[in-house]
Amino acid sequence: MTMYPWQASAWTQLQQMRERMPHAILFHGPAGTGKADFLETFAQALLCENVRPDGHACGECASCGWFAQHNHPDYRRVRPEALEDEPGESEEGGDGERKSKSAKAPSKEIKIEQIRQLADFMNISTHRQGLRVVVLYPAEALNMPASNALLKTLEEPPPGTVFLLASNSLDRLLPTILSRCRKFALPMPDHAAALAWLKEQGVPDADSWLREQGGAPLAALNASNDGNREDMDALLHFLARPSPDGALRSAEKLAKAELPALVAWTQRWLYDVFSYKLSGTLRYYPRYQKEVAALAGRAGAAGLLRAIKAVNERRAVADHPLSAKLFVEDMLLEYTACTA
Repeated sequence: MTMYPWQASAWTQLQQMRERMPHAILFHGPAGTGKADFLETFAQALLCENVRPDGHACGECASCGWFAQHNHPDYRRVRPEALEDEPGESEEGGDGERKSKSAKAPSKEIKIEQIRQLADFMNISTHRQGLRVVVLYPAEALNMPASNALLKTLEEPPPGTVFLLASNSLDRLLPTILSRCRKFALPMPDHAAALAWLKEQGVPDADSWLREQGGAPLAALNASNDGNREDMDALLHFLARPSPDGALRSAEKLAKAELPALVAWTQRWLYDVFSYKLSGTLRYYPRYQKEVAALAGRAGAAGLLRAIKAVNERRAVADHPLSAKLFVEDMLLEYTACTA
C-alpha cells in the first residue's frame, strides 16, 4: 500500500491507539493529501498476521495476500460508485474523477443499500478470529438515509469490528456520527515537502500546480497529469475582468465543468485578491499576479468580503445544484456585483 512522506508522523501517532482500538476512527483533513491510501494501509496492517515493529503490514502472510488481491474475507470498502469506476485511484474523490462509460453517470453518493450490505458481513464470524475492518470514504458522500443507517451501527458496534472513515469536510457530517468516532487529523503537508515530492514524480512547473490546488500534492499531481487548465483559465479570465455580459458568456462555457472545482478556484482567487490588497502577497495564482494586482487596486474591501462570504456559502450546495448553468450564472453575477 502507498504511504506518503508527509504521513510518517501521523502513522507513528496512530500506532499508540492500537492496543485499545476504538470501534470507529474518523480521519479528517484536506482533499488531495492521501487520506484514502492512509486508511487502506492501516486496514491492511490491522488485518496482517505478522505486523512489523513499525506497525506496517508484513506484506507476506496469507492475510496480506488476500488484501493485495482485493478479496480479504474480513475487509470491506464502501465508497461512491463514481470512485468504483476508477480502479487504483489514489485519492478520495478529488479533482480528476473519470466519468463512467455508461449512459447514466455513476452516483457520487454512498447509498443506504451499501450500508445495509454490511449487515451479513458483520454478523458472521471472522475468517481467522482476528479483526473485521470496514473502510468508508469520503464520509460526507453518505446521503441522509445511509448516514442514519451507519449511525445505528456505530451506536451498537458489532464486536471485533473497526470502522475507518475519512472526510474532507467534518462540517458536512451528522454531529451524531462525529460524536461516535475518534477523530484523527491528517493535516496538509508543508509546501516544501509537497513540492519536493511532486518534483520526484517528475511534475513540470510543480510549484504552480501545487499552489493552484491549494497545497494538496495528490490533487496537483492529478491536475498536472491531465494537463488541462482550460476551465480554470476561462474562469480566472472572467474573474479578472467581471461584467454582467461576461458572467453569462462564461457560465455558458463552464456549465459542464466540475462545480466544486469552480467554487474552490473562485475562493482561492478571492483570497489572493484580498491578500494582495492588504499585504501585496498572493498564494494560489502567481501566474496571474498582474491581473490580481489590477483587481485588488480597484475593488473595495467591503465588496471583496461580501464576495468571499457568498462563495463560501455556495460550497455547501455545489455538489447538488438544481441547474449547473444557473448555479454558475448566479455565482458569477454575484461576484460581479460585489467587486464592481
